Amino acid sequence: MYHLESELKKKFGNLQFKLIIGDITNTEKMELIFREFSPEIVFHAAAYKHVPLMEENPHEAIRVNVGGTMLVTDLAIKYGVKKFVMISSDKSVNPANVMGASKRICEMIVQSHAQAEGVKTHFVITRFGNVLGSNGSVIPLFNQQIRDGGPVTVTHPDITRFFMTIPEACELVLEASFMGNGGEIFVFDMGEPVKITDLAYQMIRLSGLVPNEDIKIEFTGLRPGEKLFEELLTQKENILPTYHKKIKIAQVERLDREAFTLSLIHI
Repeated sequence: MYHLESELKKKFGNLQFKLIIGDITNTEKMELIFREFSPEIVFHAAAYKHVPLMEENPHEAIRVNVGGTMLVTDLAIKYGVKKFVMISSDKSVNPANVMGASKRICEMIVQSHAQAEGVKTHFVITRFGNVLGSNGSVIPLFNQQIRDGGPVTVTHPDITRFFMTIPEACELVLEASFMGNGGEIFVFDMGEPVKITDLAYQMIRLSGLVPNEDIKIEFTGLRPGEKLFEELLTQKENILPTYHKKIKIAQVERLDREAFTLSLIHI
């Protein structure tokens, strides 16, 4: 938040903005923010996203990811937000870990609100893979390991991931949010999945070093909840095109809102 504030002041000195530190699960604080500022658009990106840490702390994954989403979606309706955009993850597709399962539940919460009668807020979901350079991503980790002289650790020789840059991810989220009319899950074209082993080799070479001579690559085994590859759609989901070549709409099964709402009570 400190770096964000500095960047905004430097690049957009005339822009009026306010940064507020708060806990997404703090009902009183969130209510105060919505009541004071009456936002027209909410981009909901607050969530724990680190897979192994959430495997070890499943209660926190549900409390923050699911509980936070329940709170801010309810407040969006209460305070007349025009558009609510949830940032989801490819890990929500056929989830194999607690983090992915929590994000899928969040998608279902947003879908449920989108289907409710009389709700004027347009609820939209964007679903995509890893963002290069984001907190906890593999690029900063590999860079640090190379600076430390190795080894560069890869969990499995065949593991792959989807990647896009921060500017591209932001651009597509903004584009999808404005084309959405409510209820859509927008899936971004992430290109071909990247083999993490190839990424490790390339990063070592770009540092002017020789893989497995100057810097060793070490395979450590899949971590708890980690998949060999990620998916952007389930087998039951098809996609529809939009006017933007990198944004598709996932055709998902209609949610049984009443049954889902009852199941949430027991979480």
